[in-house]
Amino acid sequence: MKVKVISRNPDDYLRETKNDIHKVFRNFDPSLHPFEAAREYTRALNAVKLEKVFAKPFLCSLEGHRDSVSCISKHPKRLSLITSGSYDGEIRVWDIPQKSCLRNFVAHNGIVRGVTYSPNGQFFISVGDDKTIKIWKSLSPQFGEGEEPVNTILSKSVLSGISHHYSNKMYATCGDVVQLWEEGRNEPIRTYQWGVDSLHDICFNNIETDIFATCASDRSIMLYDTRDNAPLRKVIMKLRTNKISWNPMEAFIFTCASEDFNLYTFDTRNLKKPVNVHMDHVGAVTYVDYAPTGKEFVSGSYDKSIRIFEVDKGHSREIYHTKRMQRLTCVHWTFDNKYIISGSDEMNIRIWKARASEKLGPLKPRERAALQYSEALKQKYASHPMIKRISRHRHVPRHIYNAQSEMRTIREKQKRKEGNRRTHSRPGSVPFVPERQKHVIKEVQ
Repeated sequence: MKVKVISRNPDDYLRETKNDIHKVFRNFDPSLHPFEAAREYTRALNAVKLEKVFAKPFLCSLEGHRDSVSCISKHPKRLSLITSGSYDGEIRVWDIPQKSCLRNFVAHNGIVRGVTYSPNGQFFISVGDDKTIKIWKSLSPQFGEGEEPVNTILSKSVLSGISHHYSNKMYATCGDVVQLWEEGRNEPIRTYQWGVDSLHDICFNNIETDIFATCASDRSIMLYDTRDNAPLRKVIMKLRTNKISWNPMEAFIFTCASEDFNLYTFDTRNLKKPVNVHMDHVGAVTYVDYAPTGKEFVSGSYDKSIRIFEVDKGHSREIYHTKRMQRLTCVHWTFDNKYIISGSDEMNIRIWKARASEKLGPLKPRERAALQYSEALKQKYASHPMIKRISRHRHVPRHIYNAQSEMRTIREKQKRKEGNRRTHSRPGSVPFVPERQKHVIKEVQ
């Protein structure tokens, strides 16, 4: 019979001494410490607390509009320029670093429904309630020259939205019908219609640039192809969709903002149910825009708050609000992935940090290493109850807090009622419907 035993040489772990008092087992590796876990946990706790201390996302506001901001467009080549339109027909071009208005002029009679830049950034196009499409130069006029459009196109139907092709000299408008236009032509090259009286939003795909989508008044989202003469498919929701945005990194993913306080992320390959349902808003969601990384998106709502969602998460990671900010009309994520621009009913354009506690400006190497170390510790101990509670905690306005509590009560009541019906009914007569299938009525091809 063989017995295996562990044999250790005492010289490896005991020091020489004249007495019989020997040192206990020790680890000679200096990187390992008996209190390593306790040290790291304390540092992670301090890091997540400091993140809350330095979380000051609001940077500045751009004031000058005399009516509510209706739309904002980002310059495709210059990060410092944005163009905004308002309900009184005025368009303003802003320099963000200088916090100043470079140009302002009355472009339309009525509300400016949409502004979009050409891919090279030399022109921007605006549409309004006066059924006109106007093309303007991006550069300010010379001294003594007035603000005159390069071209004015009269449309036969009401226009409520515009989106430019990401590479070609082509743009699309929506209103009573969807019209496809080419720069330099005053007549649409193609018109799409699918039994809907009005459409209120349109957006071209960033990657599959011939594909675009619209939101219609019959609660549907329709997909089109510029190479085809008819719409492709549509999905009908339970409530109306206000805005749609394509993922800039995945051609087949888009997110829509709905009247039922939720956002829905769809995969165009399967429109029967959304990939994800994003909840947290307590008012109709009016706008959504993706970050250039495609991993996050920002939304604005009638509940006077801005929320930042991760694409694969159902709840927001951040909420921005101020006392004076009213209902959001448009929200954009800048191309450098650092800032968020919002326009709201009280005539202000606000600039926010995309990450609330991020330090702006250059970082020294030691400072950058310390921030990376703190971030790694927060991720390592993210599931610990204390760190999880501190990182998730947000102060929200009273009306949002009360509305969230009421909505939570309603959802629990509905879930309990459905469970009771299922328990006391014949097996299979009350099927379980997942949350992702509750909000889609049908898909039409």
